[in-house]
Amino acid sequence: MISRKHHKTVFSFFMALLMSCIMSLVISIFNVGLVTNIVSIWLKAWSFAFLVAFPTVIIVSPIVHKLVSLVLHEQEDNT
Repeated sequence: MISRKHHKTVFSFFMALLMSCIMSLVISIFNVGLVTNIVSIWLKAWSFAFLVAFPTVIIVSPIVHKLVSLVLHEQEDNT
């Protein structure tokens, strides 16, 4: 197993992997339809999308965490 200290990187890897998979499939079908070679078109698009998505998630996630902190307020403890 991978050490817990690599949580952010492993999370980013899987987030990028799954998001690029889903988005590249949807966009490929939207652009060319359900053609006979859609799987090869999608896999080519997915490999490129993942190469962009993984470093993007690594770079953008700290910014997103800060934005979320600005938008959400702390829960008041009324106990």
